[in-house]
Amino acid sequence: MTARSKRTAEPARPLADLRGKNAIVTGGSRGIGRATALLLARAGASVGIGYRVRRADADAVVAECRALGAHAWAEAGDLSRAEDAEALFARGDQEFEGLDIFVGNHGVWPPQDVPLVDMSDAQWHETLAANLHAVFYVCRAAARRLRPDGRIVLVSSTAAQRGEPYHADYAATKGALISMGKGLCVELGGRGVTVNVVAPGWVDTEMAAAALDDEGRERIVRGIPIGRVATAEDIAGPILFLCSNLARHVTGEVLNVNGGSVLAG
Repeated sequence: MTARSKRTAEPARPLADLRGKNAIVTGGSRGIGRATALLLARAGASVGIGYRVRRADADAVVAECRALGAHAWAEAGDLSRAEDAEALFARGDQEFEGLDIFVGNHGVWPPQDVPLVDMSDAQWHETLAANLHAVFYVCRAAARRLRPDGRIVLVSSTAAQRGEPYHADYAATKGALISMGKGLCVELGGRGVTVNVVAPGWVDTEMAAAALDDEGRERIVRGIPIGRVATAEDIAGPILFLCSNLARHVTGEVLNVNGGSVLAG
């Protein structure tokens, strides 16, 4: 057998090969976080997921990751509390020999339409705590631990760039994530760590269920050139790309995954 035939006989490695990598995904018990955790596991990564209260859902995701051959675990906590965010990554210190990937996906979207002039102090502060303060705490913990050539991917929203009437609290926090990611990519670039942001449009998840009733879905789909609402898996794929070596020279970017909706509205 020639050297050429020996090379072609070897099994090809997948393009997004994360074997030997360790990842933490927040908001990992459902929706985009669940889809991302499973895709990272399928690519060969070990995966830890952070969740708040839905233990049964988190345990199910862990079981699915393990069925794919991945080392997986879950840790509960309120990430708007600095001590809970640190506890998530301390668990990672115990489970992993180093951290390579962090996906910051957790957050809330209050479904009720509330004009800014009527928005309560409580809603404003609760949204900031869940969507911004918590991201600061987890990014700080991740940045202290990421190995050289690590990856951070933050999940923002189309609302961060075009605004969202009656949801000023949500849009403001998601816009702040973009600014945080752009600054952090410069701070961590010397270590080879990339920091990017994925900005989904409408996604067919539990969080958006109230807006995606029959009438609401029809109205929303009319504003999406591709003609459908995204699935969680549609968002997880671009996240996987940014976590892989395929995106090693991509940092400080916002990857819009919205079916072209920003161009149609």
